[in-house]
Amino acid sequence: MNRGVLVGSLVVAAVISVAGGYALSRNPTASTQADDNVTITSNSTFTEPGIAVNTPVQGKALPTVELRDTAGASVSTASLLGKPLVLNVWATSCEACKKEMPALAQLNAEFGDRVRFVGVNQFANDAAALNFARDKGVTYELLSDQDGALVTALGITGLPYTLFVSADGTIVAQKGIALSADTIRSTITSSLLTP
Repeated sequence: MNRGVLVGSLVVAAVISVAGGYALSRNPTASTQADDNVTITSNSTFTEPGIAVNTPVQGKALPTVELRDTAGASVSTASLLGKPLVLNVWATSCEACKKEMPALAQLNAEFGDRVRFVGVNQFANDAAALNFARDKGVTYELLSDQDGALVTALGITGLPYTLFVSADGTIVAQKGIALSADTIRSTITSSLLTP
């Protein structure tokens, strides 16, 4: 195919598109004011395209699966129970996790021994992942779900993902967005530390 004809055709198509768009925008019959306020009433759940929806698990028991500690040893999620637990699933590739982890680190220090904080890397806790967490101020326990057992058991499709688990293992709250320190604190005090 002749390259000059192809380039010429593309230029003509672009000029026609721009001119047509301009003409349509200047058309007096098309310029009547439209109401941009739209109200949708429905009992259905709407999700923005591209937004992951995690499986609802609130009210269920934390699944018993095997994770790995930073030395590679197996750790059962059952061993994490016994006191209120904030379990955060993260990954180094997760932009929202970068914003959320410092808040989790701050609240880990604030709540001390009253609440256990555990971060679960969706992938292996290699040196880069551990440095990533350390750079965010994380001093709480880090495990990994490199085999995907926890992600599969919980139906996690998007990160970050935080569970608030009572001492008996019941998931009392689940959050699938980057959380602020205030949101984490209020969820802990209203869901985990209530008498």
